Amino acid sequence: MNSVSLGDLAQAQFLRRSSAASEQRLARLTEELSTGRRADLAAASGGDYKMLSGIERSLGILASYKTATDEAALIGTGVQTALATVQGLSEDAGNTFVSAGTLGTGAVVDSAAATARQQLDAAVSALNANIGDRYLFSGAATDQKPLAGSDAILSALRTATAGLTGASDTLTAIRDWFDAPAGGGGFRDLAYGGTDAAGGPFPIGEGEGASFRVTAASPEIRRAIEGLALGALVAEGMLAGDTTGRAQVLRHAGETLLSTGTKLSELRGQVGSVEAAIETAATRNQAEATALEIARSRIVAADPYETASALEAARGQLELIYTMTARLSNMSLLEYLR
Repeated sequence: MNSVSLGDLAQAQFLRRSSAASEQRLARLTEELSTGRRADLAAASGGDYKMLSGIERSLGILASYKTATDEAALIGTGVQTALATVQGLSEDAGNTFVSAGTLGTGAVVDSAAATARQQLDAAVSALNANIGDRYLFSGAATDQKPLAGSDAILSALRTATAGLTGASDTLTAIRDWFDAPAGGGGFRDLAYGGTDAAGGPFPIGEGEGASFRVTAASPEIRRAIEGLALGALVAEGMLAGDTTGRAQVLRHAGETLLSTGTKLSELRGQVGSVEAAIETAATRNQAEATALEIARSRIVAADPYETASALEAARGQLELIYTMTARLSNMSLLEYLR
């Protein structure tokens, strides 16, 4: 019976090819075990990438929504904090001004108005809050500071009331200055640096956006600034010598601030509704992303037990090839004759 055997060169080439294939398989299995993902996605998806690419696309979109909801939530917190500061200042100063204006004595009025400038500074600073180079109360002009400083506001009000000697005329002129439309030489031209239009909405979901429709020119905020500015003007000596008139201005400032406190609460409630919508969208998006990640994992995830078993088998096969190669390399005529 004739027998067929492989020559030494053929055996060496065969072992070399087997060794290379085993090393590649070992490297692939090692990668799968360390990453938890199958290296051959074509085999994992059955040659159809449509579902996997659809999942990846959806996850990418949800990641962009997460960035938007995170930013929107941060902006909402900043807006709420600023409004809370302005509301607190309005309520504290309002009570003090009304009480002092009702008593009407010069010393009490001067004492009550003494801290109004600091309170105005604090309110303006809160409304000029900026997060990530984005001003919160400038409307669509998020790169513009919403309010000029207290000095500029008080200077414009002194100009608007120059020559007026009565409390009633002074209060009317100041109210007209705060309510003047753009181009009228009032608050919108000399103190407000933003726009009336709200900033573009944050895309927080499919066909869903969230925006905070509050600016430093909103009526509630203008009234708060007006009340505090009136107190600061009284402290600076407005209507000097007219104790009754000064008391009337301070009482009016206090009443304006107290009514504004209630309106600011309503405004904060509106902002809170937007924040709730953002949180709901973020929760829904996270749930959807989790479901998609599970679906993707079922396609691309490598089973750790099966991978470890296959890796051990590949390692044993490679060791066997190395052993056979070593034996073949050590063969000689002397060994053969023995």
